[in-house]
Amino acid sequence: MVLLKGFVKPEDQIGMVSMCRQLGKGPGGFYRPSLKNGAKLNLWMMSLGKNWDPTARSYGPTRPFDGAQAPTIPDAFKMIAQTANFTASEFPQINPDICIVNYYTNSGKLGLHQDRDESESSLSKGLPFISISIGDTAEFLFGDTRDKDQATKINLESGDVLILGGESRLLFHGISHVKTNTAPSWLKEETGIRPGRLNLTFRQY
Repeated sequence: MVLLKGFVKPEDQIGMVSMCRQLGKGPGGFYRPSLKNGAKLNLWMMSLGKNWDPTARSYGPTRPFDGAQAPTIPDAFKMIAQTANFTASEFPQINPDICIVNYYTNSGKLGLHQDRDESESSLSKGLPFISISIGDTAEFLFGDTRDKDQATKINLESGDVLILGGESRLLFHGISHVKTNTAPSWLKEETGIRPGRLNLTFRQY
């Protein structure tokens, strides 16, 4: 696991917020997903490249509830993710064909879980996923089990990139809370971003 602090340049963060806002308002844009038991996740989500269905825990070209096709991953997003991947040279390189965009309000959170819905080939090779944080700081938890009391805690700030691959690929991880009013002032001024955290996670199916 590698954390690249402040890796995403301010101008790129501004561009990502603008593009996510544009994509999020269109077909296949942001919605509040449900789990298999019907409970709503405490965040808003949009899938790019391939749609991820949290109920079936599988990928497909369209969303089951409205038939919307997943928007294409912008090339600029891919370039930032792949540059981070190259910088963390201990990981194999990926060609991201999935980007899950989550927006957490200041009350948003996500329980400890594993990202294991990618292909057997991707998982067995330990291909990394690349997570970019923009906006307010979030407390990120990770560990070998779902026990949040045993989890390690770190802060993910705007512009940080976290990469999990190899032996760390299947670590349990989640967001305990978002820290209010911690986004950079220039980001708020340039984008009008709402309070909360935007998170883009890139992976190869």
